[in-house]
Amino acid sequence: MSTRRPSRLLAAGAALAVSGALAAAAAPAQTGVAAATRVTAAGVGQVKVGRKFGRLHKAGLVGRLRAGCNLAGPNQRSARLRAPLKGLVDFTRSTPRRARNIVVSGGATASGVGIGATKPDIVAAFPHAKFDTSTEDVFAITLVRIPKRDGGRLQFALDTRTKKVTAIGVPGLAFCE
Repeated sequence: MSTRRPSRLLAAGAALAVSGALAAAAAPAQTGVAAATRVTAAGVGQVKVGRKFGRLHKAGLVGRLRAGCNLAGPNQRSARLRAPLKGLVDFTRSTPRRARNIVVSGGATASGVGIGATKPDIVAAFPHAKFDTSTEDVFAITLVRIPKRDGGRLQFALDTRTKKVTAIGVPGLAFCE
């Protein structure tokens, strides 16, 4: 009897280990790729324009405050977005600091248009989009402004070389350097 117990325990333990490994391997297939965060005129996911830095930081949505763009003036601060988002949030100079501008470079889409999308994708999702080519010589991007009637106060940056979206700005894109 003592010889059967260890084999039963080993068989039961092996079955549990195999089922656990199968469940772990099947979990990513069931959930699939994580859905991209939604960009709206109000903000990106839970990061909304006008929210206080302290609230966003405590919720784990943004990193620590850093020096912002020198061209924006003294005491300008920004913080990086936390995963799964890529990008940064500019904050007001007054206290309490509130989100003023959000620039996303990955992990989010606006009506299905995300990083890597093309001009036809933008036009299909936002039929009233306005294309501004005045920034092509200096910044090598075409700015695409989305009006309020299309879900508005958003901007896309289309790279002039690749013809793909490289950034999404709420309410607009901020330029520095």
